[in-house]
Amino acid sequence: MIKTTLLFFATALAEIIGCFLPWLWLKREGSPLLLIPAAFSLAIFVWLLTLHPTASGRVYAAYGGVYVVTALLWLRWVDGVKLSTYDWIGAAVAFCGMLIIVAGWSRG
Repeated sequence: MIKTTLLFFATALAEIIGCFLPWLWLKREGSPLLLIPAAFSLAIFVWLLTLHPTASGRVYAAYGGVYVVTALLWLRWVDGVKLSTYDWIGAAVAFCGMLIIVAGWSRG
């Protein structure tokens, strides 16, 4: 479970970076060269999703919970936005959902 969770966090970080860099280019007038590491990051994101040993739909469902947590941490640390109690509660619920789904991988 720990290995899967860490893999999901690495996957979410790769996805967020891959989407954030084009955003910088388009919204903050960054260099179009940002698209190169963005494409590389998104390729890593896709590859990381393939490393899970279960059906893709289950992987995507469980990954969503970790993505929510990672996106909120990104919001806090990178964007500098203070998270609300509702953000933290929502993140905890999403993360618990991921844990429940992953716990069932070996049973179904």
